[in-house]
Amino acid sequence: MHLATLTHQGRRRLVGRLAPQHPWRLAPPSVTLAEVIAGGALPWSWSELPIGTDPVPALPYRPGALYGVGPNYPERLTEMGWERPTEPVLFPKLSSSVIGSGEAIVFDPDLTQRVDWETELAVVIGSEARRVPEADALRYVFGYTVANDISARDLQERDGQWMRGKGLDTFCPLGPVVVTADEIPDPHRLRIRTRVNGETVQDGTTADMVFRIPALIAYLSRFFTLRAGDVVLTGTPAGCGDFMRPPRALRPGDVLESEVEGIGCLVNPVRGGARDGTGAGADSPGYQEAAGR
Repeated sequence: MHLATLTHQGRRRLVGRLAPQHPWRLAPPSVTLAEVIAGGALPWSWSELPIGTDPVPALPYRPGALYGVGPNYPERLTEMGWERPTEPVLFPKLSSSVIGSGEAIVFDPDLTQRVDWETELAVVIGSEARRVPEADALRYVFGYTVANDISARDLQERDGQWMRGKGLDTFCPLGPVVVTADEIPDPHRLRIRTRVNGETVQDGTTADMVFRIPALIAYLSRFFTLRAGDVVLTGTPAGCGDFMRPPRALRPGDVLESEVEGIGCLVNPVRGGARDGTGAGADSPGYQEAAGR
C-alpha cells in the first residue's frame, strides 16, 4: 500500500492507495501515519478522496530518530577516496531537519557554501528492534520511502564530524509517500536518481550496496533500540556535487528531484536563508515544472 499525508480541507489527513493506478482514499480524521506504523491496522474501508487529480503529498510524518549510513556504494567510496569499510559508518540525522516534498531546502550562505545532495532509499522501522539477527531483520521493516541526506560539506570538513553538516534545518527531505514492505519484496533492486534543474547527476541502483538492509538493521540494533517509525538512511550512489570536477553545489533558485524506483520523487526548491532573502520557493517556474513530471 502507498501511504501519504496531505492537506485536505485545511487539515492534515492520511491517505492511502493499493497501487499507483488506484485512487487515493482518505483515512478517518483521527488516524495518522505514525500511528499506523506503530501498529495500527490499515483500514480498507477508507472513503475515496473526492478530487480530480493526484494530491501533492506533504511530509508523511516526522520520525523520532533517523540513522544515517556513510559511504555504502563502491563508486561512492571511490569518489571519496575511501577504502571499503569493514563496518557501517554511522551518523545521526536530526528529526528537526526533516521536510516534505514541495518544501524548500533553506541554507544561510554565511554558514555554508557547499551544500550537496545525496538521494537515498530510506527504511521505515515497523516494530521495536534490539539485537536483531540479520536473517530476521526484514521482518522489522514497515516500509520504504525516499530521503535526501543534504550535506554541508564545508561544515563537515571544518568540524571533523557530521553533526552540523548533516543536521541543519530542512536538510532531510523525506517522502513523498511510504510504501509498505509487501509492495517491495526486494529493496536491493531499485534505481536511485537525482536531478538538479532537470539534469541527472546521480543514477545508481540499490543492488550495489556494500552493506545491505538486513545487515544495517542487525548492526544498528546491536547498539541502539530501533523503534517503530525510526528511519534508516541507507547511503547514496556516486554523483554527489562536491566530488565532481569542478565541484558543484546547490544554489538558491535550484530545483532538486530525488527519486527511488517504485516509491516516488521528492521535489524541493532551494533558497537562501533569511539573511539575504534570495531564492525560489515552491511557486517558482522551475519547481512547478519538476512537480508536474
